[in-house]
Order: sequence, then structure tokens, then C-alpha cells
Amino acid sequence: MGYDFDLLVVGDANPDVVLSGAPRGLAYGQREQLVSGGDLVLGGSGAITACGAARLGLRTAFAGRVGDDAAGRFVLGALADRGVDVSHCVIDSRSTAMTVVLADGADRAILTSLGCLPYLTVDDVPRGVARHVHVSSYFLQPGLASGLPGFLAEERRGGATTSLDTNDDPAGTWNGLEDVLREVDVFLPNASEARAVAGRLFGTGQESLEATAARLGALGPAVAVKDGGDGALVWRSGALARAAAVPVEPVDTVGAGDSFDAGFIAAMLRGMSLRKCLEAAVSCGSLSTRAAGGTAAQPTWEEL
Repeated sequence: MGYDFDLLVVGDANPDVVLSGAPRGLAYGQREQLVSGGDLVLGGSGAITACGAARLGLRTAFAGRVGDDAAGRFVLGALADRGVDVSHCVIDSRSTAMTVVLADGADRAILTSLGCLPYLTVDDVPRGVARHVHVSSYFLQPGLASGLPGFLAEERRGGATTSLDTNDDPAGTWNGLEDVLREVDVFLPNASEARAVAGRLFGTGQESLEATAARLGALGPAVAVKDGGDGALVWRSGALARAAAVPVEPVDTVGAGDSFDAGFIAAMLRGMSLRKCLEAAVSCGSLSTRAAGGTAAQPTWEEL
């Protein structure tokens, strides 16, 4: 089957205001506190993944919702400037989502106003346009989540492969994932997310990350888990591979996990082995931390 795109990313896009050197305690009472740096950059897990994939040479489209406002125009322009097709984005009468990232070294706090994100549904998403469909930020988009198992099943019947990065659940409940994971070819959590999902589905405690990945993989998907300074691991059908972290001096870790997703998908669509997919993903995630924001330092395929 001929596809218009290699990858369709379905999910979130918003401006990120990234403040570096943020204090651990915020002083209310109209006190002004100074930080070491600030940047206005493209944010949203889906948007960053789409940009990373386009940078790696994939024909990439993004489907989501943005507002008819300055923030929405910034998001669409930033995506288009990085080679991502935005013709399937819905322009909403509600405001664009906004995020403030308070970064303290490698750690960060994230404050998000959801705006129009919860109103994206599967009815907004085109069918059969890409070889692979990736979904981001499951818990920020309840309107999308409710129809996701059926949509992903439809795409798979049409020949596409699928992946999911839930990202964090602000409510901390981690509900509703079992049916979705059965329709996903690759699940891409970080270590804490993987354990939280497994705990909700199977009642497990703090077992090894390998055991957690195997439990999740028993539902069907390959499970590629980001493990920070310890690199990453991937489990599929009883086979396990690990990849060490790439040594870089990080400037900003925002979006590193989303760049990891882009690298894994790009390598998979090139027909590479599971281990090589993981190595490409770890390299993409690590190299993306060389500059502020999630997209400024994303590597090309040649750089890998």
C-alpha cells in the first residue's frame, strides 16, 4: 500500500516557556525571583517526537488541536519549519495548551494549562495516511483516549504499525490502558511510567525493570523503557536487549524521551533489529539534550 507519510503523530503540541536555574521553592506574595535563563520553544510530547522524526528523514505528519491564537500560530509555524506536515491539525475556538518548565539541572517541574488538548478525538484523525502511527500524552487527551483502541486496531488492519508514549498521568491513576496496549506494536514509557502502569494493571510492586517490561509485553507490544543515566532496555517476545546511555554534557533534558521515541520509530521503519532500534533511540534522546528546548539539538540520521 502506498502511504502519503512514513509517520503520523497524534497528540499534543504547545509552546514551552523553559526557565533554567529555577528555585525549588516559589516565593508567593508578588516576590520576584531571578533565574539563569529562559527560552520560548516548541513543546508537547507529540510535537517534539514529530520534529525528531522529520529531522531523521521520515515523511512526518502531525494531527492535534491548537487554538486560533498566537500560541497556536507559533506551534504550527514551528512544526512546519521543521518539515512536519500540519494539514491535519484542527484549529479550535478554545485556547492552545501552554506549559511552563522550571528546570533545575537535570530535574524539572512542569506546569501545563490544557486548553483545547482534551477535546481531540479519533474523529479528528485521518485514516490510512502513514506506515506508522504514534500516539503521545494519553492522559492529557481523554477525548482521544476513549476511542483509541478501535482507531489503532483499524490502522493495524490496514497495514500500519503503532506505538504509544503515555507520558505522565497528572491524576496518578493510570487507568484505561489495557485495551490500548493490546493494539500497540511498541510501548515507549520511562521507568517510572512503566512501573506505574504495571502496578495499576497487575498490582506489582517495585520489581526489576526487566520483569516490569515482560509483564507489559505479555499484552502484546514490544516494550522499550527509558532508564535515564542507565540507558534503556527493550523486551519483545521473551527477548531482552539493553543499551547504555550516550555520554553527553546535558544543557536541557526537556523532550529527551520524545526524541528517543522518534529514534526508535525511525530505526524500526528502516527494518533494523530490536537492539539497533534501541541504540538509535538512546542516541537520539541523549544528543537532544545538547541545547535548550526539545527540538534544537535533535540529530540527523547521519549524526547517529
